[in-house]
Amino acid sequence: MTETPRQILHVRLHQRDETLYAQLLALFTQITPLVQALPPDAADLDVTGALVYFALDPAQLANVILLRSAALYGATVSIGAAGNRMLAAVAARQHPGTATTVGTSREEVEAFLRPQPTPTLHGIGPASATLLARYGLHTVGALADAPLPTLQRILGTRLGRTAHEQAHGIDTRPVIASAPARSRSAELSFARDELDGARQRRALLALADRLGAQLRTEHQLCTRLTLTVGYADATSSTKHASFPRPTARTADLADLAGRIHGGLGLQRARVRVLRLRATELVDADRAPRQLSLDPGDARIERAEHAADAVCARFGPGAVTRGAGLGLGSRSSRDRGSGWGSSPGVRADSAKPAAREQRDEAPDRDRSRAQDGG
Repeated sequence: MTETPRQILHVRLHQRDETLYAQLLALFTQITPLVQALPPDAADLDVTGALVYFALDPAQLANVILLRSAALYGATVSIGAAGNRMLAAVAARQHPGTATTVGTSREEVEAFLRPQPTPTLHGIGPASATLLARYGLHTVGALADAPLPTLQRILGTRLGRTAHEQAHGIDTRPVIASAPARSRSAELSFARDELDGARQRRALLALADRLGAQLRTEHQLCTRLTLTVGYADATSSTKHASFPRPTARTADLADLAGRIHGGLGLQRARVRVLRLRATELVDADRAPRQLSLDPGDARIERAEHAADAVCARFGPGAVTRGAGLGLGSRSSRDRGSGWGSSPGVRADSAKPAAREQRDEAPDRDRSRAQDGG
């Protein structure tokens, strides 16, 4: 018996709204039970059976979702329809606000995929794309034509094989029905392309400060931290790491965020958005707590709670760390209050040169210490 080819829809929400996102997930489950949430704004739907049930083709079903999303919730979404998750995600980025369908034949897949730039593929970030470009591999078609051993030598065994398979339109990942895990996020948009790593790190500190305050106010601890970096060409990179134990301390969040940021290799990347997301949340009252004999830990906690109390009375941003001054940010609960006193980071409102040097001095000191200088 011939197996029915899979049909996947990748749906991406354009508005940043957790309530709206949850409503759309509920709408999707009315169409198919196989809905995999991809927070904060996307989902994959396996509609193989739904197409038979509703007697529609992928393009027709995608248009139904577009209309229902707009009519019921005023949501603007982009949808990609294809034979696997990777192709559907690529298709969803082609024409914002509409549905794009990729045929299932080999010729249709190649015609769609080969002209795409290499960062289009899942797992190919700016660092990998730059590395591939050094070898003249700029498009997915060039990756498809390159021998597998060559890609594995350039990218490593695992990523090289994944890139080789995806360049040929192969993605065997199933859609696994799941609800979005509890999470909280904070986001910052730069007013222009930001290449300065020091300013990016200060922005991360401001985001960690805001995110930590939100977690402590809600008596939540996070176990995992995800950093998403959006670039000027509308692509993005996402990387995550876990804490040794659940935490809501700003220092812990900032330290791990900085290490994730350093691992992305963004030396020449044109960064436009930084988004920090705390996931796998647990209630602070139920989480195990490690006793500490260091009086400094208690002082840090008292200072953080005092700052949270001031912010709760006078509004977000009333208290912030010096390194984060002038950086506008927003959290998943702060959309209605805008971006604070400064809409994004503006290079033309930078500190005077002497003050900049003082801000960056600790980074230079740390570098000298690591070099043994």
